Amino acid sequence: MTRIIAGVWGGRRLATPKGSGTRPTSDRVREALFATLASVLGGLDGLRVLDLFAGSGALGLEAASRGAAHVDLVEADRGAAAVITANVLGLEATVARVHRTTAERFLASAPDPYDLVMIDPPYESDVTSVLAAAATVLAPDGLVVVERSTRDALTWPSGLVAIRDKVYGDTRLHFGTVGA
Repeated sequence: MTRIIAGVWGGRRLATPKGSGTRPTSDRVREALFATLASVLGGLDGLRVLDLFAGSGALGLEAASRGAAHVDLVEADRGAAAVITANVLGLEATVARVHRTTAERFLASAPDPYDLVMIDPPYESDVTSVLAAAATVLAPDGLVVVERSTRDALTWPSGLVAIRDKVYGDTRLHFGTVGA
């Protein structure tokens, strides 16, 4: 079961896509992620958030529940995008928009900068081009978070620098920001 942990929708259950095509972030990892975000960003109130490879939408909807002003949820898989749409409607989230497209296509047309970009692709995916494109839509003091397996290496592209990594079981969270 996936649920929203805290905020205005805390405790609400979220549907997850069927099959093995998505891997929902565990409650434990999400709780740790959002504690770190609160520490680094000072909270999510009023922020613009982008959730790439959104899956069930749990990361983006958690951000909305905790005060983000706007959340774009991007998912290429038709079934997963339908699940996200149902989750958004179930919460009556007016700040969240679902986009059924690839991360690369969305990033190429993103109109405004984001304060927080969360990237949770299938493990073993090459995210180099997505990270490079994310750097172009990140606000100057914004933050990028990438969820990967501890077995998968991550190389930050030019324009982004690592600020910390955290490991939770077989999951590693990489935090980066705009750099020289």
